[in-house]
Parts: sequence; structure tokens; C-alpha cells
Amino acid sequence: MTASNLRDLLVNMLTRDVGGDRRRWRIAVGDVRVYSRATHPHCNWAVAPSGSNREIAEVERLVDDLRARHPIVAAG
Repeated sequence: MTASNLRDLLVNMLTRDVGGDRRRWRIAVGDVRVYSRATHPHCNWAVAPSGSNREIAEVERLVDDLRARHPIVAAG
């Protein structure tokens, strides 16, 4: 899985599960930052969601779930 694949997956799941516009969720999710596995061996990615309190909470809820299934991603 790459960072761009992960972002697309987040946006698709948020649109399906929460509803709303794909563009708005893409903005709320922001970029997936990928870190070196040397310094982050257990999970090498993170997002910094933005938007309303509800949007941020929904993104963070989903990120917690996806981090368990996809802890390591490629930079792509």
C-alpha cells in the first residue's frame, strides 16, 4: 500500500460511511505523511486532519482502525 492509496481508501471509506462530498473529505484528510521505518518501525504514517470537530473525529476514528491493518506504507 502506498500513501496515495491509503489517502484514497480513507476518502472512499469516509464518503461511504459518513456521507458527504469526496472533495471535502480529501481536504479534511490532507496528505498522508510517511516516515522512515528506521525511526518509526511500528507505524510509519500519519495524517493531520482539518475541518470541523466532527470531520476531524471521523477521520481520526478511521485512521485508528486503518493503522492496525496497514501500519507500514510506501511513500508513493
